[in-house]
Parts: sequence; structure tokens; C-alpha cells
Amino acid sequence: MATDTIDRAAGGSQPIPRHIAIIMDGNGRWAQQKGMPRTAGHAVGAETFRRIATYCKDLGMDHLTVYAFSTENWKRSRDEVGAIMGLLKKYLLESIEKMERDRIRLKILGDTSALSPELQELIRKTEIIAERLPGCFQANVCLNYGGRDEIVRAAERFRREHPGEPITEEGIASCLDTADIPDPDLIIRTGGEYRISNFLLWQCAYAELLFTDVLWPDFSEKDIDDAIDAFRHRDRRYGGVKV
Repeated sequence: MATDTIDRAAGGSQPIPRHIAIIMDGNGRWAQQKGMPRTAGHAVGAETFRRIATYCKDLGMDHLTVYAFSTENWKRSRDEVGAIMGLLKKYLLESIEKMERDRIRLKILGDTSALSPELQELIRKTEIIAERLPGCFQANVCLNYGGRDEIVRAAERFRREHPGEPITEEGIASCLDTADIPDPDLIIRTGGEYRISNFLLWQCAYAELLFTDVLWPDFSEKDIDDAIDAFRHRDRRYGGVKV
């Protein structure tokens, strides 16, 4: 399937993206449309993430980054937040068991200090396993993450670790949650909204943006194929002019 996908997009001038980031929007609306509680949509959305991550790995990408829980999502109902955290625990436990077998690294981005001690310990275990998988496909999950919060934390870290030194783009970038991760080539938002909602504000400077009406639980491998096809036909100039 991966070879067919790459060949199908061969008409564009760009190579396939090495790093795709996704705002996984529409879980709650998907559930409500089907007469189910919003929490059911998050459960189906979690399975969609597993499937899409595996597909991106099979396509030969290096990174997939997803927006799982923002710094603003704490405003949601206690039941919904609890359901999301329960799904996260389940995913972390599965990752601890399967990362080495599936050759997929997991990295959590965001301020994890607000999470429960149990989740923090599970994250620590995934970090240890990831260190044993250099060069493997990496799934980055943004949890209690906000782009503005990340930049503030990076500035504070730079000031703490480099007192008196001038602030530079390189210095701030080295202190971000994504310090060892290349910027995304393509950012996709599902669910029909046309904004980036505080997601990867620093890293999105030259990313291509793609918005789709498809709700996240319905997002498929074909939707990834279509996004890659669209990306490969974009004219990426990075502020310059082609002669």
C-alpha cells in the first residue's frame, strides 16, 4: 500500500513529507452526530491515531505529531477530561509493551508536571524505551501542550541555562519541547475548522497547512494519501523567489 501511495503522488515536485503534524479535531462532534457521549468519540479517535501512526511509519516518514490535549482543554467537563486521561494511560501501557516490537518511538510534548504521578511515571518508562530505538519512526503526542506555553517555558529554560547570553532563534529552538525534532512539513487539521489553535506556533513558520472537513474518527489512510498528494504539488519557497 505504501508504494502505491508514493507512486500515486509522483506528479508533484515535492518529496513526501518527512514530518506530518495533525490537529485531531472532531471527536466529540462525531459522537454527538451518532447519538453517543463525547467520550465515545475520543475512544474511536484514539484507535484512528494508532492506525494513522502505523500507516505513516509504513510510508517511510520520520515523525508524526498529534495534538492530543491542549493547555486549554482542562476547561472541559470532568468526565471528558477523565476519559481522555484514561485513554492516555491505556495508550502508554500499550506503548511500553509494544514500542520495541513495532519499532516506534514515543515522545510526549508539553508540560507533563500537571499530569498525575502515575501518568508521569508511565511517560518516564516510554522515554527509557525510546532511547533504545534510535533512528526509528517517532510518534510525538502533544499533551497539556500549548504553543505559547512552550515558547515561554523555552525562554525561561534558556535564561536559566545560559545566564547573560543573548537570546537567539537557535537558542530558543534548542530549549523547545521539539529541540531534537525537525519542524513539520505539513500540518493537517480535521473537523472543518480553519485555525491552528495554539499548536506548534514556533515550528509552523514554514509548514504547509491543510484543512479538511473530515472528522478525526473518520480520517483514513486515503485522507493521508490525498494530503500527501496536495503537499507534493505545493510551491515551497521559504520566503525566497524561484528564478
